[in-house]
Amino acid sequence: MSIIIHVKRGSMIESQHNGYIVVTDSNGLIKYHLGDPEYKTFARSSAKILQAIPIIEGMIVNNLDLSDEEIAIICSSHNGEADHVKQVQSILAKINLDPSHLLCGEQQPLHKETREKLLRKNFKFSTLHNTCSGKHAGMLILAKLLNSHVDNYLSIDHPVQQVMFNTIVEMSGAKMNEVDIAKDGCGVPVFGLTVHQLATAFARIGSSQSLSANRTQACKKILQAISLHPFYIAGTDRFDTHLIHVTQGRIIGKMGNEGVFALTIPSEDLGIAIKVRDGAERASYPTVVETLSQLNLISTLEKKELERFHYPIIKNRRNETVGRLEPAFNLLRV
Repeated sequence: MSIIIHVKRGSMIESQHNGYIVVTDSNGLIKYHLGDPEYKTFARSSAKILQAIPIIEGMIVNNLDLSDEEIAIICSSHNGEADHVKQVQSILAKINLDPSHLLCGEQQPLHKETREKLLRKNFKFSTLHNTCSGKHAGMLILAKLLNSHVDNYLSIDHPVQQVMFNTIVEMSGAKMNEVDIAKDGCGVPVFGLTVHQLATAFARIGSSQSLSANRTQACKKILQAISLHPFYIAGTDRFDTHLIHVTQGRIIGKMGNEGVFALTIPSEDLGIAIKVRDGAERASYPTVVETLSQLNLISTLEKKELERFHYPIIKNRRNETVGRLEPAFNLLRV
């Protein structure tokens, strides 16, 4: 475990965050790292892009027509903005289901303006506003494609979750008995992988090496959809969306709760996984930008456009700038 972020108030380091970083190619070969590459963590919502793979594979085989926006929302941890809700509704309509079939739970939108607007109208929040509703709609698609029941698709024993578990294992290079399984915030199984395995899985998303033709096509459709419509992977003012937009889809990254972030850079055959040890989201985004900078994967202009995430400002209740977060690591080349 290594220090990755200093939290400075004035010129003094007030706090610090520790963590792990792994950079691999699609063969799982570690190129750079910081801390123990075999540290295990739950992939949390970063796994959504991986979980989308069997959905899109089934879509291709069964000629199900999904728009790029709908594919992107399946991979998302969205803000609950109106356009996000619209895409989830569209998916449900295509498979003749409705919001009552979503088992993710009701949630207020993450997007402040959307939330406040709906509160003023005394609007009742629903499962559609849940940040994971796109993923759950995708799971319902897969249940239909597998000719399985749509009830209790949350169970690890359900065919949907078994197919997704197998996909995680295949993409990460892990063995089934190595993967820890628990329950995520939205009720579905969540998978425990090493940081190395998570990075490998994301490298393979962007590479056609060692993947079947159908899986390669599915991965390309997923990355194309997110590249063209980054708004749907997160939303207004969110880092994931901003990173993809700034790099014009060359770099695709997905956050997960508890300080997890995973990225694929297809043109470089690279995957990157980051875990902040104490789970602080505030430390993950500057770590991502600094990692990309040290690897020369973003230009000077792109780095400037990402500066507010690279060196987040700390303000007090008087809106005065009193400090900032600063990356404090150097990647080790293998």
